Order: sequence, then structure tokens, then C-alpha cells
Amino acid sequence: MAGASSFRVVVATLFLTGIAAARQHVSFPTEDGGLVYADLYGKGERGVVLAHGGQFNKESWEKQARALETAGFRVLAIDFRGYGQSRGPGQADPLSAPLRWDVLAAVRHLRRTGARTVAVVGASMGGAAAADASIEAQPGEIDRLVLLAAWTDGPAGKMKGRKLFIVARDDASGDGELRLPHIRANFAQAEGPKKLIVVDGSAHAQFLFATDQAERVMREILNFLSEL
Repeated sequence: MAGASSFRVVVATLFLTGIAAARQHVSFPTEDGGLVYADLYGKGERGVVLAHGGQFNKESWEKQARALETAGFRVLAIDFRGYGQSRGPGQADPLSAPLRWDVLAAVRHLRRTGARTVAVVGASMGGAAAADASIEAQPGEIDRLVLLAAWTDGPAGKMKGRKLFIVARDDASGDGELRLPHIRANFAQAEGPKKLIVVDGSAHAQFLFATDQAERVMREILNFLSEL
């Protein structure tokens, strides 16, 4: 137990202080003619794709990417088409663009470059893209899926891999509609293994990392990605 406690302290310290870590800038094509730019952290055979929300970009994941790298993961934080240098069909309106192809391109890049397992962590817009990508993916391409305040409007029962849903209890859209009922509906339809975590507060998706729930959310993600 002491070892596990020490591990949590180290991860929390890295997460909160943002200790510098090396990263590479990479790019790769999508199946629909786009080009995705991304930041790559770490090495190893366990890959993680980080898919940002509509108000964020690949750099917004830096602290989380570093914590994952420290835990032994190879992490690819992508810019969706229409963000940074990334481009592709529909980039003028990313919210309606086929962003699943950006996620799948990242997953396949990690696979081509040595990852034996790949998980996707997606927030809000990026979470919906991750969920849609898992529906589109071939069996075994996406091993685990973490959705931060996100769901798919597609057939949730066809999402592949183990699934972790995380949402703040009072997270609501601009018109005041709570997101939790949509997420509970997706969770009910999804095949297992699966887990739903509802945290306190109203912060949406990546904004959770700026609240007092940040350490818990990161710990839950790390535990989920690391469990056998």
C-alpha cells in the first residue's frame, strides 16, 4: 500500500507542477485526405491518444500528458482539423466535421510506430469524436476509451474496448440542459467492461483539471488505463 501511495504522490506532484518533459512534433494523414499534427510524449508499447475539446488544443493536455508519460505511457496529443496546423474536410466547422478520422489516424500512427495497446482519452467534442472512432475502428484497434463529459449520438452499443465515463454532476450546456442524463443513457447502452464516475461540481470536461477534482480525475484515468 505504501508503494501505491507514493506513486499517487509522485503523479500528483508532476501533474500540479508541470515538470518539463521531452516531446516531439509529428504529423500523419487521415483516411479522408486530412493531415493531423500532434505532440508526442514518452516511449513504450502502451499508447494513449488525447483528443481535446472545442475550446482547447493539443497543448492544453501538457500536464496530463506528462503525468501519463511518467506512468510509462507513450502519449499523442492531437490538434483536430481546423486547429493549429491540422487540416481536413469540414475544418471550417469542426463541431460538425468527421473528427473520428483524426482520432483513428492517431490511433493507427501509434500502432504503426510500435504501440501494442492504444487507449483514447477524449473531452467534450474530442470525446464524441473518440466514441465515434471506436464505433468505426476495427476490433482491437482501440483497447480503452475515456470520455470526459462526452457521448456518441451513434449506436453506443457498438463502441469498442473498455470504457470509462467521467462527468461533473451539475455540468450543463449553454441552455442549462444537464449532460449527465445523456451520458447515463450512453453508459446503459454500452457493452462492458465499463465504469461511470460522477464527480462534484459543474466544470465541463477539460475544465475539471482547473478544479479541486483535478487530482481525482487524473488518478481515475491513470488507474483505468493501468488496470489489468
